[in-house]
Amino acid sequence: MAELKYQQIADNLRSRITDGEFGPGDMLPSGRDLCVQWGVSRATVVKAMDVLRHDGIVTAQQGSGFTVVETPVARPAGRRGMGPRAIGGRPFRRLGTPDWQLPPPRVAEALQVGEGVAALRRDRLVLLDEGDPFSLVSAWFPRNVADMCPRLAQASPLAEGTTAYVSRMTGRSPVTGVDVSTTRLATREEAELLGVERPTAVAVMLHTAYDRDGGVLVCEEGVTPGDLWEAVDQYPMGRAG
Repeated sequence: MAELKYQQIADNLRSRITDGEFGPGDMLPSGRDLCVQWGVSRATVVKAMDVLRHDGIVTAQQGSGFTVVETPVARPAGRRGMGPRAIGGRPFRRLGTPDWQLPPPRVAEALQVGEGVAALRRDRLVLLDEGDPFSLVSAWFPRNVADMCPRLAQASPLAEGTTAYVSRMTGRSPVTGVDVSTTRLATREEAELLGVERPTAVAVMLHTAYDRDGGVLVCEEGVTPGDLWEAVDQYPMGRAG
C-alpha cells in the first residue's frame, strides 16, 4: 500500500535530519514551503510534523515553526510497541564508537549467527531526567543489516531512531519483538558506567526484533540497576464463574 502524503513528508524530513542537512536546533522548512514543495494542504503538513514531534525528533517553536531537538531521546531495551518513540523515551548519550565484535553467546543465539561471527555493536547510556545513569544498552546488528545501513557505524546518534533508519534503508520493518528478562550481578564495567558499587544486582532485558520473514533486525541487551528497574503489565481478566 502506498504511503500517504503526510507519511512521505515525515519520512523525507527524517532522512534529511539523519543525513545531517538539519542539525540539532536547526529550523525546518516552513509549513508554507512544504505545502508548495509537496503540493499538499497545510493540514497535511501539520500531520507530518505531528508524527515527527511525537517521535521526539522535532519541537515546536512558538510563532516560528519547528526545529530539530537539541537532545534526542531513546528508549531502554524491550517493551517496544507501535506507539510514538517519545513515549517511554529518555535522554541518552552515545558511548564510544560502534565497532564489530563477537557477541556474547546469548546475543549470538538471538541474532541467529554462528560461533565466531562478529556483529556491529552500538552502546548508549540512557539517562534519568536529572542526568544520572538509568540503563546501559548495547544494540547488536547482524552484517546483512549493518552493511545496508552505513550510519550505524558512525558514533553520532540517529535523530529518527535506529528502528526507523533500519526500516528505511533495508525495506524491512519489525513485526515481532521478543523480550527475555533475567537478573544477575553487574560486571565491573557496567557498575562503573551505571555509577553503582559492586556487588549490585541488575535486571537484564534481551530484546530481539524480527521482520515478517523471521529475520533478525537488531538485538538489544539492556542492563538496569535493580532499584531502578520496574515492569508493569496490564491485561484483561475474565470474571470468575
